[in-house]
Amino acid sequence: MQTANYVPLVEVTRGEIVESIHYGAFCVVDSKGQLLAWEGDPGLRTYPRSSLKPLQVLCLIEAGGVEVFNFTSEEIAIMCASHSGTELHTSVLSRMHKKIGITEADLACGVHWPYDSDTRNKMKLAGKRPTVLNHNCSGKHTGMLAYARLKGYPLENYLDPSHPVQVDIRETLGELFGMEPNQLPLGIDGCTAPVYGVSMEKMAYAVATLAEPADDKTARGKAAEIITSSMMANPLMIAGPNQFDTDLMSVGAGKVFSKGGAEGYQIIGIRPGLLAKDAPGIGIAIKISDGDTRSRGRSSVVMTLLEAMGVLSHGEIESLKDYGNVPIKNWREIVVGEVRPMFSTPNFSEMWS
Repeated sequence: MQTANYVPLVEVTRGEIVESIHYGAFCVVDSKGQLLAWEGDPGLRTYPRSSLKPLQVLCLIEAGGVEVFNFTSEEIAIMCASHSGTELHTSVLSRMHKKIGITEADLACGVHWPYDSDTRNKMKLAGKRPTVLNHNCSGKHTGMLAYARLKGYPLENYLDPSHPVQVDIRETLGELFGMEPNQLPLGIDGCTAPVYGVSMEKMAYAVATLAEPADDKTARGKAAEIITSSMMANPLMIAGPNQFDTDLMSVGAGKVFSKGGAEGYQIIGIRPGLLAKDAPGIGIAIKISDGDTRSRGRSSVVMTLLEAMGVLSHGEIESLKDYGNVPIKNWREIVVGEVRPMFSTPNFSEMWS
């Protein structure tokens, strides 16, 4: 990653002065592989982090895991999630563990306090400590262990890159990205699972093929439909209360799926036929170079693009007014500046007219 890979995408003002600038890159690609729009370097290779989760669960669904374990759409969604550790999330995971035949001790993701403040405060007042189920990646790890059970692989060391679970996931990712599995740069995520580097353009294309598989009658095409429909039907599973992914999918109501990742990464999938009658599925990959710890950079890019595409109605945009291009207020709720995009959007409506 070089500074030259990024361009100014979002600025934050205070009064008449631009106080902060978020540099980044994004790609918009359709399911036919056409690069529709971009800022920064489409070839920028970086780690999607948790935005990779819907792709990492693909081999489990493709191999028949839903049927074998009788997974519900809620349970499928949490395997794609960075959930906030509420009682709802942990209860779904506990139910899954019984189906799979695993215990909390089998998960190797670690432990942290729930991201959801209400849940965290309630636990502290009750003198409770967090468990592995409160970890935001415990759904992904449950899915990996389910795949091990399904295939008869050992549960031990399932995060080792040489373990057959990870070998199969890597092969699936290689197919999605059009790369040899051994070409994928390997990193270790915060939850100790392997994560792989990929260019922005290849990631956006993979997301587009989730939104609209080349053949929806194949095992992979059916798996992609199961994953994306489960995410959109259960947005609360994907993140939690008052979180961007959850709120966007709740308002979008079957139009888009959304998954953020650490260090400023974000993917958006748009269903076919939304931009125009014959418009293909669309994938968007976004990376904010400073890590975007407050998520204002990536949400600004997402809302700017979705509004330009006409994916969301004016009323839906208004329902998401807490995200994206928003006023900056001080502690007295006085508007002192704004978050606003620095890039021009193409006329998407002309692409399929």
